[in-house]
Amino acid sequence: MKIAIVGTGGNARHNYIPFLSEQKGMELSYYDLASNLVAECTSKYGGRAAKSIEDLMSDKPDSVLVLTDEAHHLDVGNALLEYRPKRIFFEKPLHARNGQASVCEQDFFDARDFLTRAHAQGVETAMMFNYRFFEQSLRLQEFISTRKMGRVRQASMLIQYCCWSHCLDLIRNLCGGPVRVTALSSTEAYGDEKLRMRGVDIAAALLLENGATVTLLGTSGPDIYRAPIYTGTLNFENGMVHLSDLDTSMTIFTPGSNYVETISLLADKSRWDQYKESFKKAIAAYLDSIAKGKAPPVPGLAGLEELQFEVALKRSAAEGRPVDVLKEFPVQG
Repeated sequence: MKIAIVGTGGNARHNYIPFLSEQKGMELSYYDLASNLVAECTSKYGGRAAKSIEDLMSDKPDSVLVLTDEAHHLDVGNALLEYRPKRIFFEKPLHARNGQASVCEQDFFDARDFLTRAHAQGVETAMMFNYRFFEQSLRLQEFISTRKMGRVRQASMLIQYCCWSHCLDLIRNLCGGPVRVTALSSTEAYGDEKLRMRGVDIAAALLLENGATVTLLGTSGPDIYRAPIYTGTLNFENGMVHLSDLDTSMTIFTPGSNYVETISLLADKSRWDQYKESFKKAIAAYLDSIAKGKAPPVPGLAGLEELQFEVALKRSAAEGRPVDVLKEFPVQG
């Protein structure tokens, strides 16, 4: 299998390339304007250094992983479309020209245009939403099915902006997409400018496509290295689940039982261990889909739907009114 990588920054070198290099029969190639980072990759993990996008695509890779800063995802994607690749895989979010804490409406429309053109060329697109591959996320999907918990009726979640797009995707994946949102934002922006996490707080009430209601709080406030970066409660027809942080704990309340079940990490495991493992599982699932000629586990459309979610919240807060998500931001242009 031939995998080409655009962008060899910290995320690529820590969470992607080591695992990819261990896979049997894997041929890696890299392109980055920072040639010193590419040289580090080839020296440590093997593979070929490409001099340009054209050079990178000369190998006719099975997939190209776009692992640059989110502000440049679509710039790279558009350049790749000129060579009609088989597949393009994007780190999250799909696009955010001002950083993931400051998604704007043009990000959504540009991403929609890109996916439309990619589809017209027969280019398969996929996303990295590795929070879907946390053990707790996978276990919850199993509980929903085997314990007949029914549909989600209500949910609430507090989210730090460092995992904002991941958690919006989780809400869509576990609960359903929003059809109407009403949001308020704070008057002051704060957060780490260097990490591109500066933004205003947001509070929102959502109506989902299945009739469920959700409350949502987004913030740049908590210390992302110490405090939980997200926490949430899902109220099902036949039970309740509380999730906390990067795969650390999950509490399940089920009717008819005299017990509350809590599943949490062993003392010798950290949330960052789980974070790294979730990348491996997500990448493995994607490689498996390529090998078997199946659709990717997380399609590119999921990235557009997450942006749709974000910009609907932003418009509602800015204009002081409910937003009809599907009417005002249709995913089909």
